[in-house]
Amino acid sequence: MSTRVTIEKMGAGGDGIASTASGIAYVPFSLPGETANIALDNGRGTLMALLEASPDRIAPACRHFEECGGCALQHWQDEPYRVWKRSLVQEALAGRGLAFELEPLVPCMPQTRRRVVFAARTSDHGAVLGFNRHLSHDLIDISECPVTLPDIVSRLDDLRDLVAVIGGGMKPFRLTVTATASGLDIMVSGCQAPDAAKRQALTALVLKKGFARLTYEGEIIVEPRRPMVQFGRVPVFLPAGSFLQATVDAENAIAALVTAHLAKAKKTLDLFAGAGTFALRIAEKSAVHAVEGDAAAVAALDRSVRQVQGLKPVTAERRDLFRRPFLARELAPFNGLVFDPPRAGAEAQSIEIAKSTVPKVAAVSCNPVTLARDLSILVKGGYRIDRVIPIDQFLWSPHVEAVALLSKK
Repeated sequence: MSTRVTIEKMGAGGDGIASTASGIAYVPFSLPGETANIALDNGRGTLMALLEASPDRIAPACRHFEECGGCALQHWQDEPYRVWKRSLVQEALAGRGLAFELEPLVPCMPQTRRRVVFAARTSDHGAVLGFNRHLSHDLIDISECPVTLPDIVSRLDDLRDLVAVIGGGMKPFRLTVTATASGLDIMVSGCQAPDAAKRQALTALVLKKGFARLTYEGEIIVEPRRPMVQFGRVPVFLPAGSFLQATVDAENAIAALVTAHLAKAKKTLDLFAGAGTFALRIAEKSAVHAVEGDAAAVAALDRSVRQVQGLKPVTAERRDLFRRPFLARELAPFNGLVFDPPRAGAEAQSIEIAKSTVPKVAAVSCNPVTLARDLSILVKGGYRIDRVIPIDQFLWSPHVEAVALLSKK
């Protein structure tokens, strides 16, 4: 039995929201203003018939859209999509009562995603590589992906050859593929460790296909070339699985905002530093202390610093900032600070920063909700929000990056 609804607005998860007699319904692949018949199941609506389409509806860019669960919003025109994505940051921060002016969204272009986590398995018909169906464990085999760099998409068949050798039967596993200056860096996880014979076969295939590196759960199986990325003017050999911004364009936009805000700092602290995304750029003008919990990322940053001339002093420290945040008294030597935590944010660290006298702070986040919480802590501690810039590096998804720039009053 179907229910006729009108989509009232777009939800934060990228589903249209409609009111029904039994409550709110979340309807994937719908748009505000549309009228549709839906099948209801526990508050979720499946679009059965689109009765009145929005004038903002467009043909999706990918043949797999609505089947593959990788994208939620390819059917929406750019302008309303970008207004909505910007509103995710606006509403999260306004919900905390923060005073700020939100700047225009920095848009994301197609074919720019440089890291993709594929689902993969083998079947009676060969290797399957793609993404899970929306809200399902069904694996959709893909032949294109307009979000992702052509350097990756053009190698889908080569990656399937790799999946065929890895095997594992019907149980899916993950293939994380990163495009680097050295070639594709591939990490396998979620399957049985390859035995000696399989390692030998995988090594031969990687060499034949010209991949840069293949690792299993972080262990290197073969590395013909060390995967390299560029942070500013510093080449960095990326550890397997190390954090990397989703697109080069977004990384450059974020880094430009951070470095400009901290330009007058003589000594800067980079928290959740990764392999040096910001630290190595900041070091062109300021001494930097970079702090990161991942040992391999810290080692990569340290190696990169030793190989480049002309940088200001850079020191690196391995530290779990969730368990041991930098205390206010430890922050005293610094007059600039940037932090870029995981989605959970940096609540404990923000409490310490709020107590400090660091004059300039840049907060980078991929989660507007936890960013709003952390900014609220900083504002209560005497910081002023100078700028907030939303950045889209997760095209056609409900995820958005944001940069907040603050000054101590």
